[in-house]
Parts: sequence; C-alpha cells; structure tokens
Amino acid sequence: MSTPTRTAHVDGREVAIFDGLVPPEEAARYFAAISHAAFTRTETAHPESAEYRHWVCEMPLENLPRTSLWPATQKAIASLRPNDAYRPYRCYTNFASYGDVLLTHVDALPGARELTALWFLCDRWDIEWGGETVFFDSSGDAQAIVSPKPGRLVLFDGAIRHVGRPPNRNCLVSRYTFAIKLRAQ
Repeated sequence: MSTPTRTAHVDGREVAIFDGLVPPEEAARYFAAISHAAFTRTETAHPESAEYRHWVCEMPLENLPRTSLWPATQKAIASLRPNDAYRPYRCYTNFASYGDVLLTHVDALPGARELTALWFLCDRWDIEWGGETVFFDSSGDAQAIVSPKPGRLVLFDGAIRHVGRPPNRNCLVSRYTFAIKLRAQ
C-alpha cells in the first residue's frame, strides 16, 4: 500500500500527493517518449471558454494497463479509498508551454464519485519555472498548490475546481501531465 507524501482538503474533498511511486528515470522515459507524440489543440476547460483550447494527446484505454503508471495509480487509489473500486474511463496527456492559456475547471460534477489521477511527466523541474497545479475552494480561493516533480502523482476528487498553470517565461521545456479519469463502480 502507498502512503501519500502529503494531503490537503478543499471543501472537505481530499487532494493526495504521492512521490516515489515510480522512479524518476521512469518519468524521464515517459517524458522522452511523449515529447515526440502528436498533440492536437482540441481540449477546453469548459464550454464557455471554447476559444481557449489547449494541447492534448489521447491514449486508448486498452493501452493503460501496459504502462507502469497504472499499477502505481491503483496502489495510490487503494490507499485512499480501500473500500471502493474505480474504473478508468479516459486517459490522456496535456502539455503546456509559456504563454498558453489554461483555465480553472472541474473534471466531474459534485457527488459523481470520480477521481482524477494526475502524473507529472518531466525529467526535471526547477522551482523558478512555475507550472504548479492549483486547487480552489467554492469561493475561488486557492487552498492547495502542487509543484511539478518528476514522477509525482496527485490524486483528487474530480469535483474540485483546479488549474494547471503554464510554465514561466524562463522555462524552456514544456509541462506534461498524464491524466487518468476514474469513476467509482
């Protein structure tokens, strides 16, 4: 069973941060592979912001069990929700570079019993580069901030409003995150 490095609560919903579930070299391998993938600018935060699209590369669900990220994700879920079973319904990689527009959004409606597993896929990250994921309460106040780290997993209730901030101008690499959307059985 995996233990979170730390946790936070936003409006009574848990955000759990896991480090070390996969070795940094594994995250670096994913980073190298995804750096050559074909991304499309089709993803939107919500219908009202359709003109602000961001980059996404979908992964067929049948490929997820072949990754080392899936068993690590399952261990993290089991540690947080030992009495619940979750099934993935979507997985994809987002990337953002300096200047990209990324907006706050939720991944699920309140009460939907959905989780998001968000992996930071980078071979290195500097604190000066920005790119944090920020979680907001119902009043719009930032309650939790998670820095990108190679191989870090953030597991959270999909109903929490959040945003992945783009990297700062001094960052010469893209920010890649691999998201697995899960629904309770």
